[in-house]
Amino acid sequence: MRLTEFEQLLQDVFGSPQGRWIAHSHVVSTLGETPDNLIENGYDLAQVWRELCDDFSVPEADRLGIDRPAK
Repeated sequence: MRLTEFEQLLQDVFGSPQGRWIAHSHVVSTLGETPDNLIENGYDLAQVWRELCDDFSVPEADRLGIDRPAK
């Protein structure tokens, strides 16, 4: 997963302002840091995304974000 994909998923699943707030302030329960700190420290983006979704009980079907047409 690329950082742009992670950020798009944040927006798709949590909304634009709330997604950024969550990334900045929510401590991921299993990893002990905020998503922003974890990413800065080199954690796998896909793992951070999975754990964040688990913390907020995001349904599996919603974790992939919004379907967009291919470019």
